[in-house]
Amino acid sequence: MLLVAENITFGFPDKPVLRDVSLAVNKGEIISLLGPNGSGKTTLLKTLLGLYRLEKGRVLFEGRSISTLRQKTLARSIAYVPQIHRASFAYRVIDVVLMGRIPHKTFFSRFSAEDMDIALGALDKLSILHLQDRPYTRISGGERQLTLIARAMTQGAHTFIMDEPANGLDYGNQIKLLEGLIALCDEGYTFIKSTHFPDHALWIADRVIMLKEGSIIADGVPDNVITSESLFTLYGREVNVHSLRENFKVCIPRKIGSGRRFAA
Repeated sequence: MLLVAENITFGFPDKPVLRDVSLAVNKGEIISLLGPNGSGKTTLLKTLLGLYRLEKGRVLFEGRSISTLRQKTLARSIAYVPQIHRASFAYRVIDVVLMGRIPHKTFFSRFSAEDMDIALGALDKLSILHLQDRPYTRISGGERQLTLIARAMTQGAHTFIMDEPANGLDYGNQIKLLEGLIALCDEGYTFIKSTHFPDHALWIADRVIMLKEGSIIADGVPDNVITSESLFTLYGREVNVHSLRENFKVCIPRKIGSGRRFAA
């Protein structure tokens, strides 16, 4: 097993956040976390990264407690890909990607020709090599997200933890991102990502974990977990899950799906 959380509990002095959460991740899986705002998704991702001291339980990576691993060692295996953001400075795309080599360097060492080859290889794998000299601030949201994934690949990591990676992306860039994740998963990369889009989970996830009020209420393959009943439990809205063709489903809010307008 690649990554395991065993009965983890975490909270702040005035607010419990996670309650006895357990999960296991296999290499090469895409796992989608679904849940309303405040359900604990981001906190769970941060505990898997070893950023919080747990009240109870433990997190294991390849059989070792992450609390015993040095940050540089962990960074070479697990990478965090944040939500889309705008940089303050117009770094070139290649410079942003090269930052992924920092866990492999000493404080005063320079980036080598090998580092550059690794960074260019990551850009090429994601089909954005042509962006290498473009300012990071001048590329699209989807291209920025792919750049961050390339930076994570340049770390040498094969396990990516992503906090709502499609947030703020237009429809075309959402699709570009999903296509990129599928291609990398086929090569053995592992993704654990939170999302507010049940459709995305249906389309690309191997497993879906539903989180509500700090507890897991469902964990399984998307077709079994994402149902009208579970979505109502999670979000309090009536949603139909339709099969358009074999192995392809979409979620349509029941009232909106009944016509352009509906009575209050």
